[in-house]
Amino acid sequence: MTHDDVEPIHAPRLPAGARAWILQSGKVGHEVNCLGVARELGLDPELRAVAPRGLFGFFAPWGPIDPRDWPSRPGSPLRGPFPDIVFASGRITVPYLRAVKRASGRACFTVFLQDPRAGTGAADLIWVPEHDRLRGDNVVVTLTSPHPLRPAVMAQARAAIDPRLAGLPARRIGMVLGGPSGSHSFEARDIAALADIAREILASGQALMVTPSRRTPPEAMQAIAAAVAASGAGARAFIWDGTGDNPYAQILAQASALVVTSDSVNMVGEAASTGVPVHVYEPTGGAAKMAGFIDGLVKAQAVRRLPDRRPAGWMDASWTYPPVDATGIIAREVVKTYRAFKGL
Repeated sequence: MTHDDVEPIHAPRLPAGARAWILQSGKVGHEVNCLGVARELGLDPELRAVAPRGLFGFFAPWGPIDPRDWPSRPGSPLRGPFPDIVFASGRITVPYLRAVKRASGRACFTVFLQDPRAGTGAADLIWVPEHDRLRGDNVVVTLTSPHPLRPAVMAQARAAIDPRLAGLPARRIGMVLGGPSGSHSFEARDIAALADIAREILASGQALMVTPSRRTPPEAMQAIAAAVAASGAGARAFIWDGTGDNPYAQILAQASALVVTSDSVNMVGEAASTGVPVHVYEPTGGAAKMAGFIDGLVKAQAVRRLPDRRPAGWMDASWTYPPVDATGIIAREVVKTYRAFKGL
């Protein structure tokens, strides 16, 4: 089931009182995907962390769950009563999703987000992004990933601006930074480029808002801070230094345009859900499937690549596009398949 995830989808509804779990894999990106769909469905999911020992984690998704986590064991993350729907993401959760299915007498409806690496039988419904190869009758395919930055969340962030951002001029450009990943490395040339990008934004007279992730190299933040200081325009800049809450949603909501590093599908997809121009900087490395993902967003006119040699005035570029948002599409498929599963 491949979908065009440009058109907005109204929030679907499950039967009243439906209960849900999210099996946590220990990776924030996986949890964010699950929370986005669950909240779009109006659910308040219970988080169940799974952390199999040694070989039980190594052999996931094909092996059994850790015996200490059998649903019958006290303290097990799979201890009942079982919910109506279980969401999971990350390969170590696949055996646990199967275990819930068995222990519930196959009554639980299971949803897996991302490729489970165990075939289409791993869950009742599976979502994958277009750049993954898995396809099947129970597989939903969209360009971007689901996330919890729903329109209501963003509207609230626009209406109640963070005091740390309130004093910045109205034309604000956000920089959303990732870090080294399995396929990307942030080398000296990348760090220098990011510092130059920050300098160019301030030189244009616009405001700068910078938020790093946990993977962002300290050297990158130091270089950007030095560029801001050297510009003499520090009053027009905000760099989150890790103190207080990360105003990530606020930066997305308040930005007139965004600069995002391409090492995270989630980050780029969340930026593209805003409807404002998104400039993507691609650090050294990068897998072919990530390049294909960016190509898809370029085709949707949501993003433009930011080259090392940037044209003058690039930060003034303005264009519009329908926000690219897969969360509602995935939620609609969950409702449809859940109702069919339950015979409703």
